[in-house]
Amino acid sequence: MVPPKGRQIMMRIIKPLIFIFIFTFLSVGVFHTTVADDDRDNNRHRNRYRERHRDDDHGRSYLNPVTDPTYKENCGGCHFAYQPELLPSGSWKMILGRLDDHFGESIDLAQQTKSVILSYLDTNAAEYSTANHAAKIMRSLRGQVPIRITKIPYISEKHREVSPGVFQHEAVGSLSNCIACHTTAEKGIYDDDETSIPR
Repeated sequence: MVPPKGRQIMMRIIKPLIFIFIFTFLSVGVFHTTVADDDRDNNRHRNRYRERHRDDDHGRSYLNPVTDPTYKENCGGCHFAYQPELLPSGSWKMILGRLDDHFGESIDLAQQTKSVILSYLDTNAAEYSTANHAAKIMRSLRGQVPIRITKIPYISEKHREVSPGVFQHEAVGSLSNCIACHTTAEKGIYDDDETSIPR
């Protein structure tokens, strides 16, 4: 049995130790909770950033320039030779399947020429691209298969703030005339920095 005086001494030693133990335990708990909260916040921010910038994971920011000579000669002879990555393969198939009424014109192409063009467009279409713009185009379509590039929601949205009068300008004519404003469109670069709107 511990004498009363010894008990008092022991209590003087134990009380501060208990206090230190409780304080340490609570501090670690609070610290752990704070760190866990910070980790959750960081993960939330990281996920939001990834969501906003997930196209960065997709690859390059530009589209591949048109390289097929048959497509360039036959389609680029009348209008801008659009990069295949601007439309999904289903759209290109529909466009080439309606050459008797190609936006108000009748186009006569030899079957072999048509096959070469379709093969090029189909193989390099938006859904097979590693370009950020193509990924955004595909996401905006939500399964739609438009026959006009100007009807793609992503492209419409990108031009939303452009005054309608710009498209009536003689040098522009319509939204489909990409090279009128996008000075590097032939290289597949549609960055805002490379845009010059005719006045």
